[in-house]
Amino acid sequence: MLTDFQIYLGVGAFLFILGLLCVMTRKNAVAILMGVELILNSAALNFVVFSRYTTGNLLGQGAALFVIILAAAEAAVALAIFLHIYRTFATAEVDRVDQLRG
Repeated sequence: MLTDFQIYLGVGAFLFILGLLCVMTRKNAVAILMGVELILNSAALNFVVFSRYTTGNLLGQGAALFVIILAAAEAAVALAIFLHIYRTFATAEVDRVDQLRG
């Protein structure tokens, strides 16, 4: 029988694999960003799970909060870059973009 700890780690591993597959197989910039967000969310979930199952340790929740803040900042910067790419090249596929022109 699986424990709660193993189930949570399994969900985190599943999210990580799903995000990694999304980053590796997609050509659309927004889909790649969603894959990166899945990877960061799996890391935050693992931080919380390990923090929950150790005694008197809140460092995992703090690290997860930092990961969430980092993911929000990364999404804002990446979306600004993707909007610039779309305005410049009229496409959202990263394979067609070879350089940014100022």
